[in-house]
Amino acid sequence: MPSASSAPARKKSTKKSTSAKTTTRTSAKQATAKSAATRSRTASKSATGRTATARATTKAKAPSKARSKSPTKASSKAKTSRAATKPKRKQRGELNGPEEHLWRKYAKTRDPSIRNELMQIYLPVVNFIAERLLLTLPRSIDVDDLKSSGVFGLMDAIDGFDIERGIKFKTYCSTRVRGAILDELRSQDWVPRLVRLRAHQITRAQATLEARHGRAPTHYEMAAALNVDLDEYTAIMEEARAHSMHSLSDTWDDGSGDQSVEKVDIIKDRGAIDPAEVLNQEDVMRAIIRSLNRREKQIILMYYRDGLTMKQIGDVLELTESRVCQIHSNVIKKLKVHLETSHATLVI
Repeated sequence: MPSASSAPARKKSTKKSTSAKTTTRTSAKQATAKSAATRSRTASKSATGRTATARATTKAKAPSKARSKSPTKASSKAKTSRAATKPKRKQRGELNGPEEHLWRKYAKTRDPSIRNELMQIYLPVVNFIAERLLLTLPRSIDVDDLKSSGVFGLMDAIDGFDIERGIKFKTYCSTRVRGAILDELRSQDWVPRLVRLRAHQITRAQATLEARHGRAPTHYEMAAALNVDLDEYTAIMEEARAHSMHSLSDTWDDGSGDQSVEKVDIIKDRGAIDPAEVLNQEDVMRAIIRSLNRREKQIILMYYRDGLTMKQIGDVLELTESRVCQIHSNVIKKLKVHLETSHATLVI
C-alpha cells in the first residue's frame, strides 16, 4: 500500500503535469494566433500590393489611352481650323450666288412660276430704268406705260440669260429693258425718226451757240453750225417743227396761289365769236343808226344783225319786198354821207 507521503507527491506531480499541459496548450494557441495574424497580415499586404499593382497598371494604361485619343482630337481640331480658314467659293456673275438654284432650275424646267419669282426679284431694275428715262421724255408720257414695256423686256432677258457665262443678270437685263422701252416709244411715235434726229441736232446746236454767245443765235449762225445753207436750214426747221407735241391736259400755274388751270382752258378758240368784237360792232351800229327813223332802224337791224331776207323783213313790217329794198338803198346812201361827215368823232 502506498504510503501517505507519496500521495501528496503524486498530487503535486499531477498538478505540475496539468499546469505543463495547460501551458503547452496556451503556447500552442498563442502560436496559432500568431501564425493566423501573420497570415492575415501577409494576405492584406499581398492584397494591398495587388491593388497598388492594379492601380499602377491602370495609371500606366491611362496615358496610353490618352495618347491614343489625343491624335483624334488633334486631327478634328486641325480639320475644323482648316474648314474655318478655307476660303469661300468666289461668286462669278450669278454663279455661287443666292439665286443660282433658281436659275439652274428654270433652265431645266422653264417653269413659269420660277420665272415669276425671278421677275419679282429683279423688278426694281425695271422701275429704276423707267424713272430715269422719264426725266428725258415729255410730260405726256406716263411712267406706268414705261414700266409695262420694261416688264416685257425683263421677261425676254430671263428667257435668254445663260448663267454659265458668269455675268451679272442686272448688267445683262438693263440693256434689254431699256431697249424694250425705247422700241415701244418709237412704235408709238408719229414723227419719222429722221425728223426727230434733225430736231435733236438743231436743239444741240442752239444750246451750244447760246452758251458761246450768251444770246439766242441767228438763222445764219445756226446754218453755219449745221454746215448747211440758209435755205436748207429753213427747210430743216419746217420739218423739225412737226416733232413738237404738247398735251392740253398740262397744268399752268401763274404763281398767284390760286388753283392751277389746264392749258385747254386758256387756249383761244379761233372758231368762236370774240365777245369784245361783238360789243365793238354793237357800239358802231348804235352810232351809225342814231340818225335814222324807227322803220329804217328796224330794216337795218333785221337785215345786218338778225340776218333776215328782204322778203322776211317785208312780212314783219307788212311791206312789199320791193319797198324794203328801196328803203334799204336810201338808208345806205344816207349812212355813207353821215359816215363821211362824222368820221373824226367815231371810234371804231
